Amino acid sequence: MGEAEFFDTMRQGLWIAVKISAPMLGVALVAGVTVGLLQALTSVQEMTLTFVPKVAAMIAVFWVSMSFMSAALVGFFTDTLVPLIAGG
Repeated sequence: MGEAEFFDTMRQGLWIAVKISAPMLGVALVAGVTVGLLQALTSVQEMTLTFVPKVAAMIAVFWVSMSFMSAALVGFFTDTLVPLIAGG
């Protein structure tokens, strides 16, 4: 395996990681900003108020996007990594 092939595989792996994590990170960002605005408007500064809705939203998005995440990882492994391992 040459240096260019190694870096191309690493680039593809990082891009898959970004694609897989984007839905959960986006929902965490939106939930955090929404709860933060709600706290600023009502002057309620409770730590669990920020944690619980964010975790609940992330679990819901994870459950919904599990098939997409699995398909992306399986595709990456079968198309990229397995031929590299089998080819030597």
